[in-house]
Amino acid sequence: MGFLAGKRAFIVGVATDRSIAWGIAQAMHREGAQLAFSYVNDKMKERVEPLAHSLGSQLTMPLDVTLDGQLDAAFDLLKREWGRLDIVIHAVAYAPREAIVGSFVENTTREAFRIAHDVSSYSFTALARGARPLMAGRNGALLTLTYLGAVRSIPSYNVMGLAKASLEANVRFLAADLGPQGIRVNGISAGPIKTLAAAGIAGFRKMLSRVAEVSPLRRNVTVEDVGNAAAFLCSDLAAGITGEIVYVDSGFNTVGMSFAQEAEG
Repeated sequence: MGFLAGKRAFIVGVATDRSIAWGIAQAMHREGAQLAFSYVNDKMKERVEPLAHSLGSQLTMPLDVTLDGQLDAAFDLLKREWGRLDIVIHAVAYAPREAIVGSFVENTTREAFRIAHDVSSYSFTALARGARPLMAGRNGALLTLTYLGAVRSIPSYNVMGLAKASLEANVRFLAADLGPQGIRVNGISAGPIKTLAAAGIAGFRKMLSRVAEVSPLRRNVTVEDVGNAAAFLCSDLAAGITGEIVYVDSGFNTVGMSFAQEAEG
């Protein structure tokens, strides 16, 4: 029996079988959780539903996190079908493509700033608000995905870095607010992984190469690495952990300076 047996998890943000959210879904399924999935539009429905079915889930629903009506409808459906909820995974982020290339100052418009923060940060608060009644009396867990660009300047990450910084503050404020109700809130700051979302970041291949070169583990992380950490953080094994940002990045965030490796011999 897995350590998530009896838990029900709502996973928001699966796009393809290379998504970090999919790695989380697979790990949670392996550990015995029952899963529900959302998709942002009909095009994504065609991708997400077969993946959900492959893990034995028949509970899928449309959810554009910028629309309060769809948020309400999603949690109404979860209430009707399940009556209760234990876990919410927030794996949603977006900024206009033109805002995540080149100069931060030149390409950060007011509208790009608004969109990035609405989709990438506020949506986590909105999901928490919808999930809270379904987690009453339970050891609930909320988990989001962030990135090193929240606390370090990363080339071309631009306004997404600001949105992720907001998201990490969101984790702390939600943890403080929901903790007395037994609901834990954490984030995982994952290293760069080849996903659909990452394809829009300029210089992403260079990021992958740099992390593999200088991180203590000398490799990039995988969706399985992140999935296993997420499953743990949302389980009762992590009952004393909340308000934290856990780095799953081969230790890259701990490196202050690196030099080219000298040839041996």
